[in-house]
Amino acid sequence: MALTADTLAGIALAAGELIMQVYESDFEVDAKDDTSPVTEADERAEAFILDALREKDPELVVIAEESVAAGHTPEHGARFALVDPLDGTKEFINRRGEFTVNIAVIEHGRPVMGVVFAPAMDRLFVAEGPGRAWQASVGPGADIASVTDRRPLSIRAVPEAGVTAIASKSHRSPETDAFLKAHDVQDVISAGSSLKFCLIAAGEADLYPRMGRTMEWDTAAGQAVAEAAGARVLSEAGEPLFYGKRERGYDNPHFIVYGNVTPQIG
Repeated sequence: MALTADTLAGIALAAGELIMQVYESDFEVDAKDDTSPVTEADERAEAFILDALREKDPELVVIAEESVAAGHTPEHGARFALVDPLDGTKEFINRRGEFTVNIAVIEHGRPVMGVVFAPAMDRLFVAEGPGRAWQASVGPGADIASVTDRRPLSIRAVPEAGVTAIASKSHRSPETDAFLKAHDVQDVISAGSSLKFCLIAAGEADLYPRMGRTMEWDTAAGQAVAEAAGARVLSEAGEPLFYGKRERGYDNPHFIVYGNVTPQIG
């Protein structure tokens, strides 16, 4: 049976239920080898997602954050999946709610299908394929077949008041400030995790510059959603953001997500 976006969404909803069980408990925080935080929620959600994907598509190679941190990075071909079971662990630990489950399918370096689910916010974003993306208000553990309120995602025309960017208001680099000034940004909002991609896809913002390190599993699902809604995800040199960069250790260059904003390259 072919893997569908609904299948991915159903897996994300179920993983979100596991995450919220931990979120509502007195959980402990551990540190990975790179000193970044990890919780039982990260580990339980990833184990569930990997088992579910293996059951639905046994031939699909999956690269997942916690598995890679443990030293398990499988070989893959042109088609594979990227999974971040809990993007925004710091938001999770601080109980800010802006954390997400991320599952994406990659083909020939491009994210062709993806799901971003924010279980504490009841927001689900789904990219079925090029030009086909939707969102819904749905809680963790829901049956995907019951989700009928599927609202199309599409980037907006830039408001007359000007461009709204998503970036940190208090910890921006000079590089980011210069970029925002060059694009005549009128307002800056903040959001955690891969929600930044999704807010552009939903027409709630216009521009997201990321001038810092990210990993492929952090961005693939969000990029799938944003691009399916009409956005562009480009490097600072104006090149598309591709996946499967084993030689880089699966990290990304700096990138920018553009809604209806003309890129200013160079």
